[in-house]
Amino acid sequence: MSLESVRAFFAARAPDIDVIVTEASSATVALAAEAHGVLPAQIAKTICLRVGDRTMLVVTSGIARLDNRKFKDQFGGKPRMLDAAEVVEATSHPVGGVCPFGLPAPLPVYCDVSLREFDEVVPAAGATNAAVRLSPQRMIDLTGAEWVDVCQG
Repeated sequence: MSLESVRAFFAARAPDIDVIVTEASSATVALAAEAHGVLPAQIAKTICLRVGDRTMLVVTSGIARLDNRKFKDQFGGKPRMLDAAEVVEATSHPVGGVCPFGLPAPLPVYCDVSLREFDEVVPAAGATNAAVRLSPQRMIDLTGAEWVDVCQG
């Protein structure tokens, strides 16, 4: 269901973007970078978080780490990562395939400025062996995301 919902998302909103399915797993940043021939930093890692009763997606560079102080200043609370079952419930995507595309219901999406240094990033596409290639700004435009600065460095 998840990979299909991502394919439907791109077919409707950006038919020029292909969903790439690989034989190898791309469930981690290192595996994804190897599978797609890019730097680990170019992997757009999507994290499903909850602050209070708000669930959100934060997309960061594959090597970036959340900065708790910056996050709290931005969102007014400490982030809590959802467990695997909660992630699937919120996104329909398995851990390792989480992305801001093809969601069953709208969620706020935020892209960290760590992605801005790249012309192209590679986020997952709803499965642990699927991804897309696009510019960070195109991801913002397609998802209605907002830029934030919530990572270290």
